[in-house]
Amino acid sequence: MTGAIVVGFVDATVSGHAGDWAVARAAATGGAVELLAIVGGAVGAVGEQQVLDAALAHATDAVAAEAARLGAGGVAVSTRVDHGNPVAALVEASAHAALVVIGGESRGSGRRGLHGARIAAAARSPVVVVPAADAAGSGVVVGVDGSDVSDAAITFAAAEAARLGEPLRVVSAWTPVAVPGDFGLYPDLYLTDLAAIATANVDAVVQRVASAHPDLAVTGDALEGDPATALEEAGAGAALLVVGSHGRGAFARFVLGSVSEHVVGALPTVTAVVR
Repeated sequence: MTGAIVVGFVDATVSGHAGDWAVARAAATGGAVELLAIVGGAVGAVGEQQVLDAALAHATDAVAAEAARLGAGGVAVSTRVDHGNPVAALVEASAHAALVVIGGESRGSGRRGLHGARIAAAARSPVVVVPAADAAGSGVVVGVDGSDVSDAAITFAAAEAARLGEPLRVVSAWTPVAVPGDFGLYPDLYLTDLAAIATANVDAVVQRVASAHPDLAVTGDALEGDPATALEEAGAGAALLVVGSHGRGAFARFVLGSVSEHVVGALPTVTAVVR
C-alpha cells in the first residue's frame, strides 16, 4: 500500500469529513491524497453531452476548491475528474491506492451503504467509510473470527490504534448452532465450551497484538450474540471500527460478508473494511 489515499468526492457535504480523515492520516504517515470525482449517468440521450460538460465543469470547480481547503495544512492533494461509473472508477483506483475513502450520508442512514458495500467488496485496498456527522468516539474496535481476513483486519486496526494513540478493543461474538424449535435446551457444557473457545481466541489475539505493540493498550471481549449487531454496538462508541471483508472463492472479490455489509450500512462510526 504505497499509493495515495484516494477519496471519492461527491460534494463538500458528503465528502468533507472523508477528506478531512484522509488528510489527517496522510499527514501522519507522510502520504498524499487524491480527490477523485466521477460524473455518472450518461446513457446516450440527445443533448446529453451539453449536460455532461456542465456537470464535469461543476465537479472540476468543486473538487479544486476542496483540494485547496484540504491542502492548506501542507499535505499534497491532487485531483482527478472524469465521467463513468463511480463505483467502478473507485474500484479501479484501489488497485494502486493505499486506501480508498468515501463519505457516508449520516450515522445509520444507510443511504451510502450500498455504494460503500459494493466498493468494499471489489476494492483491492482497504476501504474506509466516513460518516458525514462528527464521530465523537474514542478507541479502535476490530472484529475477529480466526480467519485470514480477520488477521489482516487485526494488523490494520493495531497500526491505526498505535498511530492515533488510542486503545484497541478486540471483539468476537459467538452464537450456538441454530436448531429446530422442538430441540429443547442447549446442553450447559456446549454453551460453556463455546464461550470458552471464543474467549481463548480473543485472548490469543490480544496477546499477539500486545507483543507486537508493547505501548498499545489492548483489551478483548468475547460476546454472546449476533456478530453484526455486536460490532455495530461496539463501534458506536469508537473512533474507528475495523472489519474483514470475508470475500472467498471464485467470486471472492465481488462479495462482501454479511457482517461487514451490515456495519457498512449501519455506519456507527468511521468504518474500515480490510481484505
